[in-house]
Amino acid sequence: MDRLRQRADFLAVANGARANSTAFVLQGLRRDDDGPIRVGFTVTKKNGTATERNRIRRRLREVVKRVDVISMRPHHDYVLVGRRDALTRDFATMLDDLRSALRRLDRPAPKVPDKARNPNGMTRPLR
Repeated sequence: MDRLRQRADFLAVANGARANSTAFVLQGLRRDDDGPIRVGFTVTKKNGTATERNRIRRRLREVVKRVDVISMRPHHDYVLVGRRDALTRDFATMLDDLRSALRRLDRPAPKVPDKARNPNGMTRPLR
């Protein structure tokens, strides 16, 4: 498992699927190459001081180390966006949250019924 370090990689993953959790947001994107799984971590300044942000990042890194690599898909990039609740959330619960988020990312996108499509092929909200 490798780390994401380039801004362009983080931006690409941000356009992929996402799953929300109390302590983090998990973003995922499939790559077309045969490289290993790559994981990136980010915590914004609104989450506290540098010390708190670093602690959130360390906890997220440890959660990823301890989760089964089998639950992560090969040829995928993942980004964990830390939230302030990661400071106080129980570690075992964070592990369960990550496993659950990985399962949610693997689910196929829901199909939009034909009635919701207009003649131009664009979708409109269902009523």
